[in-house]
Amino acid sequence: MLNSSVILFILYMQDANGNNVDLSIYKGKVLLIVNVASKCGLTNSNYSELNQLYAKYKDQGLEILAFPCNQFGDEEPGSNEQILEFVCTRFKSEFPVFDKIEVNGENAAPIYKFLKSGKRGIFGDDVQWNFAKFLVGKDGQPVGRYYPTTSPLTIERDVQKLVE
Repeated sequence: MLNSSVILFILYMQDANGNNVDLSIYKGKVLLIVNVASKCGLTNSNYSELNQLYAKYKDQGLEILAFPCNQFGDEEPGSNEQILEFVCTRFKSEFPVFDKIEVNGENAAPIYKFLKSGKRGIFGDDVQWNFAKFLVGKDGQPVGRYYPTTSPLTIERDVQKLVE
């Protein structure tokens, strides 16, 4: 049986450019994994604050992985190219953006099945809306789950503890 701490690092995901990404490249890094959407009321504040966190902690080992998802209110309807254009042009985000996925249900991406099994929410396993955040330690274990309305900057202290 596999050790649950290595499950995250044996996954492969596709980035928004169609490249396969071996998530083992993030082993030893602190990860903030977020399901994102371009047309959500939380978009501006979240992308702005995620950019601030990334700029401050990327050299200390933080990686933010953005996973576009259109399961909530049809708020991420665009193609991967449109999503990348939006994120890179409007917000100048430098963190990786992955292929559009589902985070809930039968077709949920394996990474989200893993994350949700490690950190249950108040309302069960399902992600409730856009911009839910999962904080993952250097060992690949989920250590925090934050709701969509949680400002990325309010979890800075948790990030800081993990990158030290």
